[in-house]
Amino acid sequence: MRILVLWADTGSPNLGVRALGAGTAALVHRIWPDASITFQNYGHRAPELPFGRLRSLAKERLTASLGMQQWLAGFDLVIDSRSGDSFSDIYGLRRLAVMGAVSEFASQAGVPVVLGPQTIGPFQTRSGRVLARRSLTRASVVMARDSASAECSSGLGRPVDVVTTDVVFAIARPRVARTRDVIFNISGLLWHDNPHVDSARYRDLVTRVYRSLVSEGREVTLLAHVVNPSSLTQGSLDLQGPQPATSPNLDNDVPAIQDFARRVAPDCEIIIPTGLSDVRSTIASGRVVIGSRMHACLNGLSVGVPAVPLAYSRKFAPLLQGLGWHHTVDLRGGDTRVGEVMREVNGDALTTDVTGVLERAHSSLATAENALRSLA
Repeated sequence: MRILVLWADTGSPNLGVRALGAGTAALVHRIWPDASITFQNYGHRAPELPFGRLRSLAKERLTASLGMQQWLAGFDLVIDSRSGDSFSDIYGLRRLAVMGAVSEFASQAGVPVVLGPQTIGPFQTRSGRVLARRSLTRASVVMARDSASAECSSGLGRPVDVVTTDVVFAIARPRVARTRDVIFNISGLLWHDNPHVDSARYRDLVTRVYRSLVSEGREVTLLAHVVNPSSLTQGSLDLQGPQPATSPNLDNDVPAIQDFARRVAPDCEIIIPTGLSDVRSTIASGRVVIGSRMHACLNGLSVGVPAVPLAYSRKFAPLLQGLGWHHTVDLRGGDTRVGEVMREVNGDALTTDVTGVLERAHSSLATAENALRSLA
């Protein structure tokens, strides 16, 4: 069984994308233990697949000069992950169009395409909805990782086949001692001007939360979840194709955390992980995670550590509520919500609730397994 996984890999500087790649592979190997998996993503591209621009893809489809269709036809199945949350027009129509084109060309090559567990929407433009509908109707199986995504898909005329959860819960859980207290993930994406939240308010929030934690006697470890490519080692899964490019990552967490430490927490422990296994083991050593990156929180929950997500988009709450996790703090409100964060961190229900999350997540992923198995 040869499987192509699009828009995820196990070598990305974004450890959420690594979790997506590793989780998808783990899910696949539950069904087909001997499956050969090839990842394709930005910075990790086969020469036959010129997805840098839509024009390049269209030209190759017409000329076949690189052998794209023949290369795609060599796979038995394509799982299109859309980077977990990129099946939307909030990141621009070009990204949506390029991702959709690769998926469509795979279908034209005669390969079944599965839209893997992911966020679907929002689509704020007419063009975005047209592109989304096109991808949905051509997919053999559509999986949503939350109910809001399922509703969005139904609204576009294609009900999903499966409502499941994030594939991070398919990854093996590390067993480490609880040697840390609060693991605090600060986001480079939100630290600077961004389309999601006011960056000045965000910086004020994380500063005040840190100072509140310290004043209560809590020990804090700062954790990056999107890092420099040079900081990372290769994942445990074999990658096929060229190594990831080392172009600058504009939403890198490391400079934001270093800036925060200089200004606010000069004596704080800082963890810059070397890979997915490292970040999951680090998180597993903590008592609680406060995370601005959704997958920092999902990594926490999937290893049995309670998480307080600092949500900046629609993707957080529906997924987490579907797992029975109701401890999310939405940053899109008008105030800085420091008190809300501290109430969640100190709440008695965190530890007991996380056990139920793990049970629901593994049960939910079983439906995704069954949907994939039906394609064999």
